[in-house]
Amino acid sequence: MATLIVEGGQRLAGSVNVEGNKNAALPLLAACLLTEEPCTLTNVPRIGDVRVMADLLRGLGAEVDGIGTTTLRVRCADVRSDEPDPRLVGRLRGSVLLVGPLLARLGRARLARPGGDFPGRRTLAAHLQALRAMGVRDEAGERHTFVAPDGLAPASFYLEEASVTGTETAILAAAAAPGVTRIRHAACEPHVVELCRCLQSMGVEIEGAGTPTLRVAGGSRLRGTAHALRGDYIEAGSWAVVAAITGGEIEVGGVAGPDLEPLVAVLGRMQVQCDVENARLVVRPSQPRAVRQITTAPWPGFPSDMVSLVTVLATQASGRTLIHDWMYELRLFALEQLSGMGANLFLCDPHRIIVEGGRRLNGRTLDTRDLRSGMALIAAALAADGESRISPLETVERGYASVVDRLRSVGARVAVEE
Repeated sequence: MATLIVEGGQRLAGSVNVEGNKNAALPLLAACLLTEEPCTLTNVPRIGDVRVMADLLRGLGAEVDGIGTTTLRVRCADVRSDEPDPRLVGRLRGSVLLVGPLLARLGRARLARPGGDFPGRRTLAAHLQALRAMGVRDEAGERHTFVAPDGLAPASFYLEEASVTGTETAILAAAAAPGVTRIRHAACEPHVVELCRCLQSMGVEIEGAGTPTLRVAGGSRLRGTAHALRGDYIEAGSWAVVAAITGGEIEVGGVAGPDLEPLVAVLGRMQVQCDVENARLVVRPSQPRAVRQITTAPWPGFPSDMVSLVTVLATQASGRTLIHDWMYELRLFALEQLSGMGANLFLCDPHRIIVEGGRRLNGRTLDTRDLRSGMALIAAALAADGESRISPLETVERGYASVVDRLRSVGARVAVEE
């Protein structure tokens, strides 16, 4: 495992370009399994999670070229197995997205317990609800066994939770079900819309993308496609926090302006000087101020994936901020480490934290317990006096491409110790 060593207190300035949306790349790769024809994905993020998903596809019999680059060429002419590699499944929450396409191709799928961040707290309830409605039988044990003895059937159902990956599982299965499937209370995030757009180019009729009600007419033979991923708005927001917390000035390229609105709105309330111009997010030197409350919400609300970073930003904003993440309680627990850096925090309960900002942080050893809090702790280390050691770095590299090189490009003093 690698350790990132950060010498804090530097004002960062420069430019970085974001790559494609991590949360779009995984379902798009899974969608390639629905067709025997070749698919080409461009602007793919060069991150650990994408490499794991590509390896999962290869283990099932797919040909995947370009791993480690921003262009992946995938052909799934022959699917040899109904069971993705359990070792890799245990590293990636998004591996569950393979179930629908495997059911479409083979009528059966076996899946070990998916890993990733907070595996014990993120259930498959929404996925199971959708699949059962479409005629799938499942048996839980050491691994889930899914069977569609009569093939996937179109259905009409209401998801009890607007789960992003649950919605994506439903869409991927519906794309293969002959007939019209209606999904209500669907997630509306940009990466869900992107999956719909890609499937439309493959020959699936989809109405309502970006709304809570989807109509999917599936079952036709799908063709290959070429698709360019939209820029990752969470990565762009992360770099905006890095700029703001160091009093710096960073220009982030490759962004999709509409996707940034929920983030820019909150940053603007905190007096972070930022603008979206064409495909660029420009963050200028700012003096952040606290706001009364920041609450996460499903799209188009403030995303939970940004809550760790905005909490760190609040430690350097003058005044008191209440941050409420009703979705994932373990994100805030990971930030208790900030207290050891000198931050004034009060964890009210697993979902709420009060931050009294304006205190200088001091460097220390930090533990990256999940992807987003890992990047947030790097931001804290950049603002702190002295040296911080953050490990394992691989946790952050799951979702941020070339993070060390990019930090150096904007003036951060960082080193890596293996």
